Amino acid sequence: MSVDPIVAGLFGHRLHSILAEQQNALVNTAFSAVVRESFDLACAVFDSRGEMIGQSVGGTPGHINAMATGMHHFVAAYPPEALEPGDVLLTNDPWQTAGQINDITVATPVFRNGRLVAWFASCCHAPDIGGRLVSAEAHEVFEEGLRLPILKFLRAGEVNADLERLIRANVRTPEETIGDLYAQVTGNEVGAASLLRLLDELGLDSLDEVAAEIMDRSERALRDALRELPDGTYTNEIVTDGFDDEEIVLRVTATVDGEEIHLDFAGSSPQSRRGINVVLNYTRAYASFAVKAAISPEVPHNAGSFRPVHVTAPEGSVLNCRPPAPVASRHLIGHFLPSLLIGALPRTAIAPSADALWMTIWRGPGFMLNVFQTGGMGARAAKDGLSTTGFPSGLRSTPTEVIETMAPLIQHTRELRVDSGGAGRWRGGLGQVTTMALRGLVSGKAGSNPPYHSRRAAGLGSGSWSVNGNVDRVRAAASGVDGGQPGMPGRFGLRGGADLPAKSRVPLAAASVVDITLPGGGGYGPPSARPVAAVFADVVEGYVSVAAAREVYGVEVRYLGDPDALVRLPEDYAVDEEQTARLRAGQ
Repeated sequence: MSVDPIVAGLFGHRLHSILAEQQNALVNTAFSAVVRESFDLACAVFDSRGEMIGQSVGGTPGHINAMATGMHHFVAAYPPEALEPGDVLLTNDPWQTAGQINDITVATPVFRNGRLVAWFASCCHAPDIGGRLVSAEAHEVFEEGLRLPILKFLRAGEVNADLERLIRANVRTPEETIGDLYAQVTGNEVGAASLLRLLDELGLDSLDEVAAEIMDRSERALRDALRELPDGTYTNEIVTDGFDDEEIVLRVTATVDGEEIHLDFAGSSPQSRRGINVVLNYTRAYASFAVKAAISPEVPHNAGSFRPVHVTAPEGSVLNCRPPAPVASRHLIGHFLPSLLIGALPRTAIAPSADALWMTIWRGPGFMLNVFQTGGMGARAAKDGLSTTGFPSGLRSTPTEVIETMAPLIQHTRELRVDSGGAGRWRGGLGQVTTMALRGLVSGKAGSNPPYHSRRAAGLGSGSWSVNGNVDRVRAAASGVDGGQPGMPGRFGLRGGADLPAKSRVPLAAASVVDITLPGGGGYGPPSARPVAAVFADVVEGYVSVAAAREVYGVEVRYLGDPDALVRLPEDYAVDEEQTARLRAGQ
């Protein structure tokens, strides 16, 4: 039966608003900073068969797209006759959902007149799930924490008390972890209630037909965009930091064939014995996101927009690992896929970025805190890269105020990293420089800061603490495109001391101060083609140093103000036109 296009358009826009309600309810009732501040989450609505119709705008692609395919596991495990109103399901099985045990998907079936008509679901990063904490140290998934098959968290509206006790007994942050699960349930309920009101308003008994029309429109739009690409086979390769004894190489062959695209990751490194392996579901998630972002970002993201994109990776490779491979830090590989794929496609849209989100987990007497930070995006074909922006994850950096409120930590420094963006006609986005210390002892001296919470004050500033540094691009910098220069690599280490090992838990002395220096994005086009006025503006804003302006861009900028001034105004600077002409003539 044909669907009235006006009804389909109205329904799609209303679903967009409903999904915003779902996400707002989840975020506003969540307990952890991971969800409330960094938005490490995804919200989506599905038809009765588990096909994703729409997503919230604030989620991360690794959760959204993995949940889109993962919902089929929920539908298979619990057909309509095995469900009733008030049931809520959950799982964190890496191979069925988002590829990591910390990511828990909560799915709620929606009933209308006794018939299952839809699903609402969300996927959130739990602040803790037991095991080794998030790192690459485990050698099999069993070491990484509590693994939950698809189970009923609520039965007919009643909480499964046994399952809740099991989770509480296996995590270091029971209140936050369980609180976030209840927030996910609440968000789903809010979305379901609004959807049922919409069906009443439009006089619809089911949403499947109008949902099919919405998905078919997205499919047609993406196919139209694919037809604009020249047919052919395109390849690309990226080398990540890996480990001292293990190089990780990612390769892709992209075949554009009319209105379809085939992405084959053959030639990528075999699965690692460390916890950086990626399940195929997560590989598909970031691969499909990259295609849509590169060629047709305005197309609504749903099951229809996935249909023309076909993804394969050899079983047993780092991008399609076999269980029980360790996977806790799979984002340190998976987040490179958009740069890998966009670089393979014709008319490269963006230079490689910092890519992998930096996630540090700080633990000490009475506290544990996940902190997210982001480096710079690569420069775009006609714009500079964005600084300290979470591409491709979409996650937000944890605010300093939240860090210092929720744990006995002090963030001494948080500033843009000068010259970290790759030079080019379009400059790469800058990384950031931060430092972290334990409150109560700063560089070995007693601090005067009050305790962050009276219940946890005992023992602060004494004994050791630790950090898990899930970081990358401290060796392999983001490369430039079309003559652009690479961004600066990052650094993870002690202030004034040695570098710290990445992707593992590191014990720290009480007086340690840790530098977290994030990488910048690559540049696009030759630096000599950047307008003098743009280089001058970069120097004034503090993005590019006077030395780099001269040596890299061939622009002589002089500072004419007070050398001791803390605030330097644009009128304190000037371009030496004659020297700039000489410098650029010699480039």
